[in-house]
Amino acid sequence: MAGTQTDTEQQTPRPVAAPDVTIVAHDIGAVGGMERQLAELILGLRRMGHHVTVIARTCELPPDPGIDFHQVRAPGRPFALAYPWFMITGSLAVRRHRRGVVQATGAIVLNRVDVVAVHYCHQVGPASASRSTALFRGHVKVASVLKRAGERLCFRANRPAAFVCVSHGVADEMREHFPKLADRVVTIHNGVDTEAFAPDVQRSEALAARASLGIAEEELVAVFVGSEWERKGLEPVIRALALAPQWRLLVVGGGDRARYQVLADSLGVGRAVHWLGVTSDVQLAYAMADAFVLASSYETFSLVTFEAAASGLPVLATPVSGVRELIQDGQNGFLISREPEVIAARLQQLADDPGLRTRLGGAARESALGFGWQAMVSSHHGLYARLAAQNGK
Repeated sequence: MAGTQTDTEQQTPRPVAAPDVTIVAHDIGAVGGMERQLAELILGLRRMGHHVTVIARTCELPPDPGIDFHQVRAPGRPFALAYPWFMITGSLAVRRHRRGVVQATGAIVLNRVDVVAVHYCHQVGPASASRSTALFRGHVKVASVLKRAGERLCFRANRPAAFVCVSHGVADEMREHFPKLADRVVTIHNGVDTEAFAPDVQRSEALAARASLGIAEEELVAVFVGSEWERKGLEPVIRALALAPQWRLLVVGGGDRARYQVLADSLGVGRAVHWLGVTSDVQLAYAMADAFVLASSYETFSLVTFEAAASGLPVLATPVSGVRELIQDGQNGFLISREPEVIAARLQQLADDPGLRTRLGGAARESALGFGWQAMVSSHHGLYARLAAQNGK
């Protein structure tokens, strides 16, 4: 009979449609956790058949006929000027170029959008200054006020269908500070590239890089990755180094290097700290290391912790958002405090037991495999398809 389905047709799942998607962000590219996350999301959506419109200040992606980039001409700094500037010009660009399901990366435009990706809830997130000058600290306070006001304005005025939070901790913060939006809050964890970040990646290059720093193959090396060094706990890590002299420390990221070098020199470990700066080749830093350490007071997901775990490093990290969802103390890493003595004790434990380093690193790798890029992209794909069906897009 015409119009009836066979049993085979009824049992065969229909493919989920790949609606057009617009991603709005300040910057997209290879450097920076949020920027890399967005780049991988867009590339993953393309592989699943989505046409993606990108509205951003900068976008570093390979050419693709299915990606339309519309540049928002706005300054990148100072934030107190750049943020409201982008909010105005970006809103105009969204009004003109939006296509399909629209996702904004935080409270950055005034348009009504379908999804807000929440990488950071500024109502609770701390304002930390990476430089110590009074002018810079004042700018950080002004920026914090602007971010909080922007969230209240954009989130409450536009009421998107979904607030996609990068960890359960951020989702809890959103429900606490925006209780009327609680039913729209969902968690889609950030992803990690488990192929690029893997044990023995760039091993030969890593040995050469260690040698160039005067680090012998048998010496133990811990790696610290991130900027905003005060919040991420570089000081207690350096202090711990003085209590665990078997270790050297690689510091990847930007900050007040002179201040922390003075600290390291005063503790007698100045020559054990190696400053690698900001780099897009962070895989090499993990490959050079025997352990990863991060004593952060606040994180939303801590992508670098997941990268280190995927690289097979034993992880020493404070139990902040994201880390709590990855690390089980003593099984695939150690949950630490910001006390130098606690950090040093765990470093000493790893130094004394090479087998423990191997076991924790292997277990960390296994845990990280559950947070691959494809899982993150597939979750977004499903969300966009549902919203498109609901809205007829």
